[in-house]
Amino acid sequence: MGLDGGFLKFTRLEPRHEPVEERIKHFNEFIAIYSDTEGREQASRCMDCGIPFCQHQCPLHNTMPDTQQYVSDGDWESAWRVLDSTNSFPEITGRICPAPCEEGCTLGLHRDAVSIKAIEKKIAEVAFSRGYVTPQPAAASTGCSVAVVGSGPAGLAAAQQLARMGHAVTVYEKMDKPGGLLRYGIPDFKLGKKVVDRRLDQLVREGVRFVLSTRVTGTDGETLEPEVHDDAESTISIAALQAKYDAVVLALGAEVPRDLKLPGRELSGIHFALDFLIAQNRVNSGGGVNPVQVRGKHVVVIGGGETASDCIGTANRLGAASVTQLDYHAELPLKADLMREWPDWRHIKRTSTSQEEGCTRLFATNTVSFEGKNAVESVKTVQVKWGPGRKITPIEGTESEVKADVVLIAMGYAHPSHAIVKALGLATDKRGSIAAPVDGPEAWRTAAEGIFAAGDGRFGQSLVVNALAEGRECAAAVDKWLRDKQSEAAPLWRE
Repeated sequence: MGLDGGFLKFTRLEPRHEPVEERIKHFNEFIAIYSDTEGREQASRCMDCGIPFCQHQCPLHNTMPDTQQYVSDGDWESAWRVLDSTNSFPEITGRICPAPCEEGCTLGLHRDAVSIKAIEKKIAEVAFSRGYVTPQPAAASTGCSVAVVGSGPAGLAAAQQLARMGHAVTVYEKMDKPGGLLRYGIPDFKLGKKVVDRRLDQLVREGVRFVLSTRVTGTDGETLEPEVHDDAESTISIAALQAKYDAVVLALGAEVPRDLKLPGRELSGIHFALDFLIAQNRVNSGGGVNPVQVRGKHVVVIGGGETASDCIGTANRLGAASVTQLDYHAELPLKADLMREWPDWRHIKRTSTSQEEGCTRLFATNTVSFEGKNAVESVKTVQVKWGPGRKITPIEGTESEVKADVVLIAMGYAHPSHAIVKALGLATDKRGSIAAPVDGPEAWRTAAEGIFAAGDGRFGQSLVVNALAEGRECAAAVDKWLRDKQSEAAPLWRE
């Protein structure tokens, strides 16, 4: 695969990153794209291992060996066709996916893994620049219509697939622009919004219709939880959608954030992460002012995931005096025992590009309270020890206090808004996510007839690549259900 012995000839090359001191001055993407030569050389490192664990580890099951071979040969168009057949938006996953495929790369057992993510981004950008990416409208209409509620990655992937299958698709979005967390959750320095708009333009050309600033409600017009962001200027009931469309896909996302209800939580200066990130994305697109001002202030970010990292990078770009991250998980080792963990995700300490830009990271540190008079002034903490059953025990004598003018709670998201869920009487799992199986004859169906669910609202907070996979698979289930209904309704004989 690739060049014969390419993995012996070439070492892994990371795409060039703009220096920290330069990139924190702006919100533009700062990771370069491989040159054609670099892309071919890196793809040639694929070692034809025989069993593509990389493909298995990818939720979309992209056929990495085939794409690496085509890139190594300089056949960018064939590489794009193969990649496009499994991945709805490789230009997006090539930017923000944590690349579980690379964790499963066989070469990674004894050398650095093939840089699959960076090669994927390169393929996508070549495809757009050379005109390989074109609208793919359906050859014929099925006469069926589908409403998709939510325009995040799962909703967009489902809409794309359903439109290409010949169904009339309308996407309902409560925000003023489509994209969900791709637009409003992920900072521009990781995913420029022109990348999102470029793909949305293709979907529109394929026949997908977007209805924006419109909230889908329950039968009694239930409102969303107060923590959920909403640009809606109008509403439509889920009952109206059921009456108007042949099927409905709920791609709601997991938008209700986990709170930290501790003493002092009522103090001003304490915000949910998305209050900060969404506002800044609006500012970057030319509108509004971020109400969470961090310039010259001491910022404490509570949480250890990607959202916390996004808050760190954004705060640094806005001129925070200091950024401290509180993570109640224990600090992990820098290396893993690959014989025990490969090809699965490695439990090691990882440092994001945002953390590289300036951040004090405190591990095994639990928040005890928020201190201050009217506004937060500090966060009291204690170190903890992890025990069996993920039980954490405070360590006596380790109490401390971290100066804080602004606190950002980035502890993840609990479940989707339950307004529609309650109106339909849908079952939920113990986390509050919509219950819908992923296999069998009822795959992706909710308890309500003709209502399907996919993405974080069904699975729980997860990766964009998982949402894309769910959206695509859900679309296939909707298509089969609609065609089966058409077949049942057809006469048993033909003239």
